[in-house]
Amino acid sequence: MYQLVPDNAVVAQVAALPDDALAAYADVLEVLQLTHWNGKPLHEANPDGAVGRWNFGPSQAGQVIYLILDEQQEVHLCCWCSGLKPRAALWLPLR
Repeated sequence: MYQLVPDNAVVAQVAALPDDALAAYADVLEVLQLTHWNGKPLHEANPDGAVGRWNFGPSQAGQVIYLILDEQQEVHLCCWCSGLKPRAALWLPLR
C-alpha cells in the first residue's frame, strides 16, 4: 500500500469541498493507495509517466493530480477543483 502525501494547499481545498465531492474524493484516495496506475496520465503523450490525474465529483469537476514515487511507495497529491463550489470561505488556488 502506498502512502498518500498531500500538497499543503490540498488540505485547505479538501476542507472546502462540498459533501458530494468530498465523498468522491475519498473514493479516489482509496484507489490511489492500491492501484494508482489506473488513473489517466497527466499528458497523453507520456502514458507511462509518473504524473497522473483522476477526475472526481459532480460532473467530474474536481481533479486530483498526483506524482507516483515507486521507490518510496508514495503518491504525492495535488487537487484542482475549479468547477466545484466551495462550502467554506477558505479556498486556496494551486500555485
